[in-house]
Amino acid sequence: MSFDVQHIRADFPVLAEIINGQPLVYLDSANTSQKPNAVINAMTTFMQHAYGPTNRSAYKLASDATDAFEGARAKVAAFINAPAVHEVVFTKNATESLNL
Repeated sequence: MSFDVQHIRADFPVLAEIINGQPLVYLDSANTSQKPNAVINAMTTFMQHAYGPTNRSAYKLASDATDAFEGARAKVAAFINAPAVHEVVFTKNATESLNL
């Protein structure tokens, strides 16, 4: 099985940009990570149909948002083989994570 860089690049729309006549190479991932189409599509669907506060309200949008948030936490926990789901903590950036 080979590593097809062009196939992976094709999944990130921003990498189709041409800067100074050259394809974009993005190296600032410590600041902002670019997102693949699957993430952009999932975020768009969520923002259009289920966006609400998490873990703080009882109405439908808030409940749906909380379910999605906690579902994502469970998937990450399984992916990294965390001993418990509650050990997965989401932060807004690396600096906030380092300052915990």
